Amino acid sequence: MSRDLIIVGASGHGKVAVDVANQMNKWENIYFLDDNDKLNEINGHKVIGNIDSAKEYKNGYDFFVAIGDNYIRQKVYNFLVKFDVNIITLIHPNSTISDSVLIGEGTIVMPGAVINADSTVGKCCIINTSASIDHDNRIRDFVHISPGSNLGGNVIVENMSWIGIGSTILNNVCIGEGIIIGASSLVLRSIKESGTYVGIPVQKK
Repeated sequence: MSRDLIIVGASGHGKVAVDVANQMNKWENIYFLDDNDKLNEINGHKVIGNIDSAKEYKNGYDFFVAIGDNYIRQKVYNFLVKFDVNIITLIHPNSTISDSVLIGEGTIVMPGAVINADSTVGKCCIINTSASIDHDNRIRDFVHISPGSNLGGNVIVENMSWIGIGSTILNNVCIGEGIIIGASSLVLRSIKESGTYVGIPVQKK
């Protein structure tokens, strides 16, 4: 029996998520929930309610949280979990993922992304367009790896961190919890203290 998909969040990230879902060709119908009551339709898919109405659709629907902000995505995910909805993972068919990779629920892997052997990706992460994650990485929960980022082998990215567009993380580096790495930055050593880091090599902003 086929199920329908509800994407929570109808902004730019939601538009990309629906494209990935369409490419996967697993759902007969795809809908949105969003708190913006001025939205009726996104790229041909109806907005059928606000986020609070998710509990009305918990039976017979799969759910995906398409919110770019790590902290808001976590909040909405935790809200949905209370109603025992089925939260799915979206993986674009034009991504490359080793058979030994483990990916948590609610994560999206965009086109062109590469995840190599024995890496793990936690729940509700964003592995964005053409990001490269090498072997034995540990990407924790609610992390965003932005487009064109390159992570060497044995990299750890802790919960809630955000790796900016086009950044490079060298082998054996640990990025601590809640850290933002600015666009096009180079990380040579592990970073533990929370904050925003930018530059080549990075310095705390």
